[in-house]
Amino acid sequence: MNPLPDPSDSRAVLLGVSRYSGLEDLPGVANNLPALAEAVCGPFGWGLDDQHCTVVAEPASLEQMLEPVSTAAKEARDTLLVYYAGHGLLNQQQELHLGLPNSRAGRGRTAVPYSWLREAISEGKAKRHVIILDCCFSGRALGSMSGPATLADQAWIDGSFLMAAAPETGIALAPPGEQYTAFTGELLTAMKDGVPGTNPWLAMDDLYLHLRSVLTSKDRPVPQRRARNRAGELVWGRNAGYQPSFTRPARALEETADWPNPDRFLDVTEFIHSLALVRASSGLKQHEVSARSSTPLSTGSISRLLNRADLPQRWTTIEAYLTACGAHQDHIIQWRAAWERLKATPPRHQATKLPPSSPSLASGKPRRSKLRAMARRAQFRSNDVQ
Repeated sequence: MNPLPDPSDSRAVLLGVSRYSGLEDLPGVANNLPALAEAVCGPFGWGLDDQHCTVVAEPASLEQMLEPVSTAAKEARDTLLVYYAGHGLLNQQQELHLGLPNSRAGRGRTAVPYSWLREAISEGKAKRHVIILDCCFSGRALGSMSGPATLADQAWIDGSFLMAAAPETGIALAPPGEQYTAFTGELLTAMKDGVPGTNPWLAMDDLYLHLRSVLTSKDRPVPQRRARNRAGELVWGRNAGYQPSFTRPARALEETADWPNPDRFLDVTEFIHSLALVRASSGLKQHEVSARSSTPLSTGSISRLLNRADLPQRWTTIEAYLTACGAHQDHIIQWRAAWERLKATPPRHQATKLPPSSPSLASGKPRRSKLRAMARRAQFRSNDVQ
């Protein structure tokens, strides 16, 4: 699971058109925007500062719609979210256009081409993009798996997650009398109440699968999605609907002789193997470590951490893992010092071995072979309890 977006380096632009001169009004869209902004900036979302979440209601022109997107795209370095709610229109080439207040049915030239929105998003350097379209024909932005390559490529932005409220030939629903549009209403409910039976953190794919199930059961338009480069694993926020099972407390690390000393690590291999020893010494299963973590840390992330061959480049994942395993702050400080030391050491010098007669070994420090044997035993125990 990808980590939460960095609030200081992420941006959100929420676009919506609810009033039209030549099309049916969509009053629910006016309610969508402030509610979604609150969710994005709230404690169960990305926690963005208000100035990093731009709401554009009733943009009257192409420039008013696209300029805020372009600005946010150039500012974002982590993740960019762009949301549009309103009428979706098609031109003669059956390409998706986003409605403006003066748009006309059947006249794509009176609206904003989705391809231009995509171009504005692509101008920036954000590592990940989340695009949510709550409009008719929004599935056109995803392309068609059986259609020509030019159509299938319409939505492709590297590292992107795109969720559309309706299929490419479908109509998005704005039920009269309801506070929100059908799709965004269920999205807001899932963000607020969570998704039962998943995990402590909600990924974008979790939201999509939940929305697909709920909207299908209500006989409403079925949303579509496309993700690239594992963008679906991007974390939305804490899952308010998560019901944790009982987890045993981690054993005090001082109680076990298997607790490795980071000051003695000679190379990256010992560092990674000793991480496995930490979990085994704590007495916790991988899913319990994941549940105890205060930041997103899936069992898959734990497995990748413990089976990698190189030194992790980010300290945050190591710290979250050690903390969830029950390591105390003084131990974590030792681990960080070892991580920084190995990170600064050229790889060719990391595998230096001590001679058998080394005074340090004679003084009772464990041999590397013993440490690796302990790590192997820990790995066997890990496989047994997962």
